[in-house]
Amino acid sequence: MASRRTPAIALLLVASLAGQQPGNDPGIPKFTSTTSLVVVDVSVKDKSGKVIEGLKQEDFTVLEDGKPQKIGVFEFMQLSSEPDPPPPLSLNDQLALPETPKRTITVQKPGEVQYHNKRLLVFFFDFSSMGIPEQLRAQEAALEYLDKKITKDDVISVLLYASGINVLSDFTSDRQALATVVKTLPIGEMAELADMAETDDENGEDTGAAFVADESEFNLYNADRKLAAIQKAAKMLGALPEKKAMIYFSAGVGKTGTDNQAQLEASINAAVKANLSIYPVDTRGLMAEPPGGGAAKAGSKGAGIFSGAAYNSQRSNINNSQETLATLASDTGGKAFFDSNEIVAGITQAQQDIRSYYILGYYSGNSAEDGRYRKITVKLNGKLQAKLEHRPGYFANKVWTKMSGNDKEQQMQEALSAGEPLTELPLALQVNYFRISPTNYYVPVSIKIPGSAVALAAKGGGSVTQLDFAGQIQDEQKNVAGNVRDHINIKLDQGSAAKSSRKSYQYDAGFVLAPGRYRMKFLVRENISGKMGTFETRFLVPDLSADTSGLKLSSVVWSSQREPMKTAVGAAEKGAKKDTIANPLILGEEKIVPNITRVFRRSQNLYVTFDVYDARPDPANRKSRRVRVSISWFNAKGAKAFEVGPLEANQLVGTRPEAIPVQIQVPLKDVAPGKYVCQVNVVDEVGRKFAFPRTNLVVQ
Repeated sequence: MASRRTPAIALLLVASLAGQQPGNDPGIPKFTSTTSLVVVDVSVKDKSGKVIEGLKQEDFTVLEDGKPQKIGVFEFMQLSSEPDPPPPLSLNDQLALPETPKRTITVQKPGEVQYHNKRLLVFFFDFSSMGIPEQLRAQEAALEYLDKKITKDDVISVLLYASGINVLSDFTSDRQALATVVKTLPIGEMAELADMAETDDENGEDTGAAFVADESEFNLYNADRKLAAIQKAAKMLGALPEKKAMIYFSAGVGKTGTDNQAQLEASINAAVKANLSIYPVDTRGLMAEPPGGGAAKAGSKGAGIFSGAAYNSQRSNINNSQETLATLASDTGGKAFFDSNEIVAGITQAQQDIRSYYILGYYSGNSAEDGRYRKITVKLNGKLQAKLEHRPGYFANKVWTKMSGNDKEQQMQEALSAGEPLTELPLALQVNYFRISPTNYYVPVSIKIPGSAVALAAKGGGSVTQLDFAGQIQDEQKNVAGNVRDHINIKLDQGSAAKSSRKSYQYDAGFVLAPGRYRMKFLVRENISGKMGTFETRFLVPDLSADTSGLKLSSVVWSSQREPMKTAVGAAEKGAKKDTIANPLILGEEKIVPNITRVFRRSQNLYVTFDVYDARPDPANRKSRRVRVSISWFNAKGAKAFEVGPLEANQLVGTRPEAIPVQIQVPLKDVAPGKYVCQVNVVDEVGRKFAFPRTNLVVQ
């Protein structure tokens, strides 16, 4: 199927989201190294699983891509597994105030061992996924470990993820200081995000509202932020060559495998490269909910409680929330801890797994900075027999400025077709659909890139950059259904350039597709530093030609901004005028900019845009329709906060068959901050059909 595209890009103000964009977390140090030192942590065990001690540097051979390497760093880390009882405290010790913990991870020199014979553990509290009961369980387990399980060789760092990563304590063995940090965790913070529903079906919780919102899209971006936080933490800890274990306290991460596999794989790759094993601990503990839910939840609203469907739905939601955690553990060499109320056992599992090991370091003989994967193999010399565990390889650094134009183009094609995800340039993506003929649908695609991640070059008193875009859509048979290869040159004056780090770049493209299921992969590269990012997703274009009992609608686009076409940073190419006419998101000289993350500010307006299809003609006027539209807002407790409308929509649009366009503007200045469920009520009064699409959004 041929594709049409309508490229355009706008610089959008998103100052209130700056703290949520990947790359903006405060307090995270950035480390650089000018050497080619490669560090490999090697565990050597005999047939019984016992650590083999006493080996020397000459007992090992290290190969990179099959070529021997000279070992320049060698050290044996001997670790104890016996709990160290707390020392007796004098009265002065008990009255003394604890020292203020260091709020950064201290690295004396990247690549050098600074914690000799120490076990490095990281307590990572993800408060954005936990309700208050789960936060308290995680806190109690950490305190119990510090009181009863810690050994003399344990050094622990404490990280907190709420709206961003915070380093609460550098690595230390001072159990009193650590206990003070854990006791002062902000219990209750971000707990409102812990109860996100996975999908909307008849087995959902009966909150007293008409329907339960489908929050899967909201979960997608929430889950990606959690995974991006793990990736950031891994990169931060990667400057320490020692083996490390992250105990990730969580109440589950939304399943993202079919939505954006790139971020999950990138987080795993960052952890493997940093010699970091992840040990997820599900702080919900043992979950044996009865069909319909326990006493803490309302009962099922449908008949599924009688057929078993309700229980299956509950179990499926729990399994989905644990699947990502299990993947993080298995692919980084850790272990997941689920369905147990002994939360502290999840921490001791990580402690027991990090036993004595060897640190090997070498300076790679391959000096090419080509960004390619290098395979690492470690062998024992002579007749020594043992099981060796180490990371399988790493990606070399790359120098963007030394690549030719052909090399850059080849890099784009290889990155688009490769299975390896790229997240140097963080992306968010949204796909919508509008019917433009009985068999074809216009599919607008919106991509958001945080301005803080885009490098700018000074030129002519302003700043410039270029963004390259490549995308491909495949159908279920893996046939190519659409392609886009584009670039946008961005020129900013001094004022705009100074504010660019607090804004976002949003790119839009359009495709014409037949109904069906598709897979899309999009790649973005900025041409100053060469950073690239990929986003993969699967989506459905429904067949609205079939007769259904409900009212037929397009996607509902939620927006916070209408951008004049002439102010777009990048101009559309020649020949795009036809696409402009077909694009329902372009109204005259203005373009509707979808709000991908569904987070709005009170100073903004909310724009709701969609099409109604095949409404029955008004008997009094065959050219008119009688469609009524309203929007109901429900707060976090499920109670209706307010309502907009009803409004009448009765005019057909000439560019799309039997389509009634609906545009609603809602000022948000009087809306109280918080999380809302917005339900669009659409009724065809003549045809007696209706639809009630919903979405989750946040007002700040």
